[in-house]
Amino acid sequence: MEKWNRSSVTEFVLLGLTADPNLQTTFFVLFLVMYIVTLIGNMILITACITEPKLHTPMYFFLVNLSFLDVCYSSVIVPNMLAQFFLVKKTMSFSRCAAQMYFFFLLGITEGVLLAAMAYDRYVAISLPLRYNVIMSKSVCITLSVFCWLSGSVGGLLDTVFPLTLSFCGPNVIDHFFCEGTAILKLSCVDTFVTEMVMLSVGTYDLLIPSLLILISYVCIIIAILRIRSSGGRYKAFSTCASHLIVVTMFYSTAIYMYMKPTSKKSANVDKIVSVFYTVTPPMLNPMIYSLRNNDVKMALLQVIRRRVL
Repeated sequence: MEKWNRSSVTEFVLLGLTADPNLQTTFFVLFLVMYIVTLIGNMILITACITEPKLHTPMYFFLVNLSFLDVCYSSVIVPNMLAQFFLVKKTMSFSRCAAQMYFFFLLGITEGVLLAAMAYDRYVAISLPLRYNVIMSKSVCITLSVFCWLSGSVGGLLDTVFPLTLSFCGPNVIDHFFCEGTAILKLSCVDTFVTEMVMLSVGTYDLLIPSLLILISYVCIIIAILRIRSSGGRYKAFSTCASHLIVVTMFYSTAIYMYMKPTSKKSANVDKIVSVFYTVTPPMLNPMIYSLRNNDVKMALLQVIRRRVL
């Protein structure tokens, strides 16, 4: 019976974002535009940070990593979501679903840990400016970046393997627009308590601990800013953190809501709306947030655009 359960479901049916035909064309155009803006915005930002010598600092090294993650993160979800608006048979094979889940968790967890590394970078820059270049050396930046990717790889593997090794004996309909882990748990015909605890543990390590480190970093940053005597100096110090703080708030508020509460208390419609806000919206807004609030980035972007146009 166990063997039959595991082999009875070979593909999943995705219901998509909406079943309303009147909304599908509107949503297709909307998310296509958002995806194009995401790709263009992040690629321009990456090009600017790489080609402009003034931006060859630890802060922009991490920003390049963030933009690259956003491109990959959005590409794992959005193209398939766009196709669903016009597909009659919205199926995804078990292996494709597993691959999408893995890369979704890998990139999402990596981004969460990377945001904590970026908070540490801002803490050092503001609290220990004279030692900044020594503490945030090239080797330290690379080590932090590798650690972020390793955390994402391990966490993504656990969050993918445990749900997909459960028994699925039907139905195989996922009420979502991608193979989302908690939505798949609802399809299992066996007890999912252990799997939920594993995913909760991974979420605690990869969401709560980095968010706690970010909180501690910003407490130290605020203390350091308050010690600055001139109002202009305080404003300049805070402005270097404002963009990161906005991005952190968007990412962690939605991610913690999705993955740090019991599966039984989740609503499919609410989850789909929240999922849009952490899979589609942040990758599009991140380059805008960082470029609009940073004069160095704006100048580098203008130079990149001038070189491409002229």
